[in-house]
Amino acid sequence: MNFISQNKVIRSAILLSFLVLSGPFAFAQSEQPLRSISYRLAMSRPVSHLFEVTMEIELSEGAAPKSLDFQMPKWSPGRYAVFDFAKNVQQFEALGGICPRGAQCKMAPFPITRIDDQTWRVSTMNSPRLTIRYKVFGNDLSGTFSQLDSRHANYNGGSIFMYVVNHKPDPVRLEINPPPGWRIFNGRMTSLDQRDWQFPNWDILIDTPTEVAPDFTLDEFKVDAKLYRVMVHSFGDEGGKRAALVRDIEKIVRAETAMWGPPEFDSYTFLIHFAADDHSGDGMEHLTSTQIIEPGALGETGVYGDALDTVAHEFFHVWNVKRLRPVELGPWDFTRPANTRGLWIAEGFTNYYGHLMMRRAGIWDDTRFFRTENQTVTGIENAPGSHLMSAIQSSQLAAFLDGAPHAQRTNLGNISISYYPKGELIALVLDLLIRGRANGKTSLDDVMRRMYEEFYLKSPNATYYLRGRGYTSEDFQRVASEVSGLDLNDFFRRYVQGVEVLPYDEALAYVGMQLVREQAREPFDAGIRLNWENGTLTIGSVRNNSPAEDAGLQEGDEIVSLGGRKSVSRENWLVALARYKQGDRIPLTVKRDRRTIQATIVLREPERFEYKIEERKDATPKQKEARQAWLKGQAQTGASMQ
Repeated sequence: MNFISQNKVIRSAILLSFLVLSGPFAFAQSEQPLRSISYRLAMSRPVSHLFEVTMEIELSEGAAPKSLDFQMPKWSPGRYAVFDFAKNVQQFEALGGICPRGAQCKMAPFPITRIDDQTWRVSTMNSPRLTIRYKVFGNDLSGTFSQLDSRHANYNGGSIFMYVVNHKPDPVRLEINPPPGWRIFNGRMTSLDQRDWQFPNWDILIDTPTEVAPDFTLDEFKVDAKLYRVMVHSFGDEGGKRAALVRDIEKIVRAETAMWGPPEFDSYTFLIHFAADDHSGDGMEHLTSTQIIEPGALGETGVYGDALDTVAHEFFHVWNVKRLRPVELGPWDFTRPANTRGLWIAEGFTNYYGHLMMRRAGIWDDTRFFRTENQTVTGIENAPGSHLMSAIQSSQLAAFLDGAPHAQRTNLGNISISYYPKGELIALVLDLLIRGRANGKTSLDDVMRRMYEEFYLKSPNATYYLRGRGYTSEDFQRVASEVSGLDLNDFFRRYVQGVEVLPYDEALAYVGMQLVREQAREPFDAGIRLNWENGTLTIGSVRNNSPAEDAGLQEGDEIVSLGGRKSVSRENWLVALARYKQGDRIPLTVKRDRRTIQATIVLREPERFEYKIEERKDATPKQKEARQAWLKGQAQTGASMQ
């Protein structure tokens, strides 16, 4: 936006007003545009874990600003905790001029001022050209961080690439120089020997995770004329399962595109790592790709299924969150945490549909789907935070909850709830309520498609970042009511803004099901969650108003014995407690601050319950038909679900 005035004071006032009125996520384009921004990424010594970044900036002739600020983001999209990527930056330098490739020339160092923990200010010295060099340490394989070692390089752009302050909207160029014999692959490849890319802005640059390695494999398939690529980097035995993995991924793609319709991209890439000896697992969504890390070899028991479950979740993000997105999600202010009220939709609904799509793809049967939902209900309804924190509040606290590191002890385990499972159950119940109250004529599928159409496909572009505009929770509430023909305001007030228990019984009854609560086989936990670290069993958290709190136990206490037994582990803790009954007094020995402390736990009524979704004995044929229409994504032929 251009601001024209007769004097500098008026121009500054107008600019300030624009920023204030536009809110914290608005960004003004610099009044002195840059001619070009180019990045070069090298990795000359993989064992050092140091990515080598060069930025080449060409400024407009005769209009060079006195200085430019270069900033490392504090976090990256998709993971909302603050990680302060600047702490891994080293050897930052600024030089005047850009040498032609292959030329021997000297560039003068320019003055640098470290403005704050994430910002470097470089004096341009009236030069039209500027070169920035720095290195980034990276040795974490995840959907957020980056890793460089002797096996491969894998980067997520937010942890590697600085941006020029006020110039994130500018087009950028990237060139990658891999080690000899290593190949490059990402979701924006147009040829297998590609080494350079053009991006419309910095936000798209960092939305393109990239693998550089000598030994990944590549498979392809097409659905509705769209190309899908499955890149697998295995650090362990695949057990002959890769071909089946690709076939099942295709089933998931077909199930999800059947709901949404053809996606807007021409190609999409699944970057999947089977880490084998790594303990981290992750998945991260991007516009034309996803990056998935499995903490195990493909050939190991359970890893194959976990990978597909993650694929179903991440591919659903193609529509829900990457394009159909809460208003606060893009473009972003990377100097402070994101604050959005809509992650219960963006992530929670994606959790729901990821599981539902595993059923619709035919990978899961009904029993497997309901077993997963049983686990989700059990987790939420047994969590003390579910009675204290709403779905919207959970979304707003994502910076604390989404894998955030905590140097101090917190009480979040007692007061918080994750927007992933909470949003999943809201989606399940809302879907069935809409289907039931509307007599099978509409569903949550229709609501999601209308949201996508209204806010992404047909809305004018609100920012430089992406087409369309973001939505608010109130927008979603309005559209859900309009599409279903129902007044859903009370539902959102009680179960989304509030913390009331969801109306499971009404929702499930429409498809001939019911929710059954049973006492768990191990009914007591005494209010303790245990940690096992370095061969030591310690108390990870103590639930408020629990027998453990009454006994004076604290987080960090080391468990020595329970009821005289010293062979207590995290695995047999609940089994050991199950030997006792309500009212029993159980002696417990712990170590704290180099002292041995004797405590007594007095058991109360059972604390742990299991929830199961089961078929009602009086389920009607119409209800069973409605159930299959829901689970298979098919139209219901009957006019009523009663």
